[in-house]
Parts: sequence; C-alpha cells; structure tokens
Amino acid sequence: MLASMNDDDEVRTERRNVTPLPIFITSLVQQWLLEDAPSFDFSSSVVADRLATGILWQKSSGVVAGRPFFDAVFEALGCQVVWNRTIDGIGEVEGQFWTDADVSEAGGKRALATVRGPARRLLQGERTALNALSRCSGVATRARQFQLLCREHHWAGTIAGTRKTTPGFRLVEKYGMQLGGADMHRVDLSGMVMLKDNHLACIGLELNRPADDALVIREAVRRARACAGFSVKIEVECSSEASALAAIAAGADVIMLDNMDPSTFCRTAERLRQQTNGTQAHRYLIEASGGISLETAPAYMCAAADIISVSLSQGYGCVDFSLKISFTDP
Repeated sequence: MLASMNDDDEVRTERRNVTPLPIFITSLVQQWLLEDAPSFDFSSSVVADRLATGILWQKSSGVVAGRPFFDAVFEALGCQVVWNRTIDGIGEVEGQFWTDADVSEAGGKRALATVRGPARRLLQGERTALNALSRCSGVATRARQFQLLCREHHWAGTIAGTRKTTPGFRLVEKYGMQLGGADMHRVDLSGMVMLKDNHLACIGLELNRPADDALVIREAVRRARACAGFSVKIEVECSSEASALAAIAAGADVIMLDNMDPSTFCRTAERLRQQTNGTQAHRYLIEASGGISLETAPAYMCAAADIISVSLSQGYGCVDFSLKISFTDP
C-alpha cells in the first residue's frame, strides 16, 4: 500500500534532498568495488559483453532508500540507471514505503528502475548495489516504525539514531535513518560533543573525584566548550538526577539520562523540568537512551522527554531487492 499524499510527503521530499556529497559517495563506492573484485572477475568473463538491461525489483515490504549509492555503483561501471515514477504519481520512489501485500502489483513485487550497460558491468555491480540498497532500506524501514509509534502515542519528540553504525558503512546507515524519518543524531565525532561515562571517569581520575561529581561534570563541560567553541552542542551522559542537575548548571545543551527504566526516566525528567522552571537555567533537551526498543519506546514518550535515541543501525531487517538481467536487442 502506498501512503497517500499529505504533509508527510513534503517532509519526505525535504529529507530526500539531504544526500551525502558526490565526492564521498564516489570514494565509498570505489572501495566497495575494489573489495569485491581487487584483481579479476572470472564469473563475468564467461558472459558475452553485449549491451544488457537489468530490471530492479522490490520483493518485500519496506521504505526504498539508498538510491544515491545504487546509482553510483553502476555509474562507476559505465552504466545508466533510470528510475520509474511511482504508482499514482506520488513523487519519487526514494523514501517511499511499499508493502508486498498490495495486490495491485503482480506477484507481490514491483519494478523500481532499469539499468542499462555492458552485461559484464551489470553483473559486476549487481550484488554491491543491491547490498547497499537492501541495508539502507532496512534502516529506513526501522526508523519509520519508530516514527509510526510516535504518531500512535501522540508524542511530538524526536527519534534519533545512535553512532553504533557499521564501520565503513556509516554514511549509508545514517542516510537511511534520515530518509526513514529519524534524526541522525551526530553523524560523526565532530557533529557534537558527547561526554559519556568514560570521559567523565577519566577527568574524575585527574581530579581524584567520582565521575558523577558536580565538579567533574563542570570541568568536563568547560573543557568541551573551550575546545569546540560556541557553535557545537554539548551533551552529557547522566545516571542520576543529581548529575543531570550538575550538567544543566554547567551549561550542557543535552542531558542524556542513560540506562534508566521508563518510570525512573520519566520521573527524573519531570523533576528536572520542575527544578529548573523559572530559573536562569538555559534551554536544554532531555534524551532517553540505553537499550530502548520498539516494544519499550512508548513508555519513554512522556511530556518531559525531547529525544529518544535508539540503535537503528543494529538488528534491522533488510528489504529484499533483485536485479534481473537480459540482453538488449541490437
């Protein structure tokens, strides 16, 4: 079933406009292709190098995500990709959710794009392109599931994907989060300062104080601000109400209440709001984090919470795609 045209389509279009710079995609794709064929490709060599056409099929439910990477693989191999317009004219396929339960599509699948080029090149790029598309779509689909939970529970906060990404594949997974409707959180270490328990523990050792001591937290935030400047936000991981209040007083922009059960989190977040209401405390955000799943997320969606961070790039299911190749008539 295709989503109807509404405000969500405008948001989807805006999110689709946020794509990695081509130079980074090209570099990434080159690494993938070299990994797959660092010397010879014996399998493709047995095929006549005639012009061929490949049809990209979506075979399972999910959000389509990863077109920039799919296209770049075949462009690097001298092939051309043409994407189909969606059913009922609802904009681009990229970012769109489709379910294989839609009986209007023959055989529970639908054609998304056509790839044309030399047969050997199509074969060389096939698996690499499908892997990227399948996994990116899986992350986007998981992000969409969390967004649907937010709507169901009338929670206006933000779902954010953590930095627990696959080494060498972060760009794809973060793009999938973005297209699925989640926030990418910090894309890399330069995106935001996050002072976690180990950072605080190290400074605590220097000062001979516990990691959650107010003086340690204040010193950590001070150092972070001195290093990163005014334009970079600072987040502090807190395990208690007292450490959270210390982080707020120190000027942290985001307070992460980590590894708290839902009731403790909501109670702590509400008390923080109450204790800083009407004071000179700056505006801060409260984030829930630590092992939150689709099943437990609704319990964290309280009025005092701004952000729920989850590991969108771990444990997701891949969306099934295939590329069926045939020779192009001369």
